[in-house]
Amino acid sequence: MFTKQRLNEAYKRARVEYIDADAKYAIVSDAHRGNGNMSDEFARNSNIFLRAIRHYYNYGYVLIEAGDGDELIEYSEFEHIKNAHPDVYGCIKRLYDEDRYIRLWGNHDLYIKNKRFVRKNYYTNYDEFNETKFDFLKGFEPVESLILRHRHTGQELFVAHGQQGDAPNDQFWFFTMLSLKYFWKFFHHVGIKNPTSPVKNVSKRHRMEKNYIEWIEENKTALICGHTHRFKFAKNKNEPYFNSGCCIYPQYITALEIKNEEIQLVRWQVKVDQKGSLSIKREVMRGPEPISEFDIREDKKDTDSSTPKETVSNKEDD
Repeated sequence: MFTKQRLNEAYKRARVEYIDADAKYAIVSDAHRGNGNMSDEFARNSNIFLRAIRHYYNYGYVLIEAGDGDELIEYSEFEHIKNAHPDVYGCIKRLYDEDRYIRLWGNHDLYIKNKRFVRKNYYTNYDEFNETKFDFLKGFEPVESLILRHRHTGQELFVAHGQQGDAPNDQFWFFTMLSLKYFWKFFHHVGIKNPTSPVKNVSKRHRMEKNYIEWIEENKTALICGHTHRFKFAKNKNEPYFNSGCCIYPQYITALEIKNEEIQLVRWQVKVDQKGSLSIKREVMRGPEPISEFDIREDKKDTDSSTPKETVSNKEDD
């Protein structure tokens, strides 16, 4: 009940991005970047993540981080997180400087909802080698949610982190934050997970996904989330629910890509060849499927054109 209400509220406040045949977006979530210590789950996949976002930078994508990009509950000093992953933030800065980086907040980085916190921590960075400050993400404006609206058909893809209506991580976030920061944080160091999280609580995750589906059916709009850490690609085109997964799986990360008016789920993974050499490879897990196939509006207009579309290759060299 609360999930649908909170998603409706997030939808009304959402930033709108217009897309068309030339639009290229990559959606990742739940990187949980930490300070590089033993409990920093992102650290083991930092090179994979860097390889992926460099690819998206080189191929002209807009990168959307759909929540929990930085682990700001367990690691309250963002300066330490930036210093632990300088190459990653260097690439994020290049994307941001070209207006190709959009950041949503989730329950683990809700602090970026606070403009004062953002100004203090994200506008500038400190170069330890030269002992000087420099502009980092000057003017950075994170958002709660995003609507990708097709410029010609009006079809929408609604993007939110997905904690909306998840009571411990939404309405009672403050108390959950305290328990994570001062209690579960130390259990996390030895591998014990927080039971309030939908990541390991399968029944809770299923309830949340059921609520997502109900919101989709009521609003006739495709929904893209993170939060559960479970990647999803819509099988039933009457229930277009997608989930970008997370960036802290063992040895791989997942992402959703939108290109040529199609959507696909990809995995970036460490592979070993017959000679024993390691490399990071991108592979398509689901799709590509035309996003128009997931347009479930009852009053949608016929968007067929008498002019056939030019066929564009979906192949990208790695």
